[in-house]
Amino acid sequence: MVDFVKIGNSQDISISKSLIEQAHPDGEDLEFKLVNQGILITHSKKPRDGWEKSIEKRLADADKEEQTDKEWLDATLISNNELDW
Repeated sequence: MVDFVKIGNSQDISISKSLIEQAHPDGEDLEFKLVNQGILITHSKKPRDGWEKSIEKRLADADKEEQTDKEWLDATLISNNELDW
């Protein structure tokens, strides 16, 4: 259920709690668009925003980890005879 409430020269929209819970807008910015005979309200954040940067960062971090591992893999081996038990 949506109600219009007059505030000065403007109107406010009151949206029922159940409708808001179904939309899950928790603290997100919303975008309003005029379509045909109504208003479309959508999340302004796109579903995959930031994925590319996140993946690039993860790949760069993996390269750093791989270089560290390579140092250990390329290290010369010692025999057990040299160890004191």
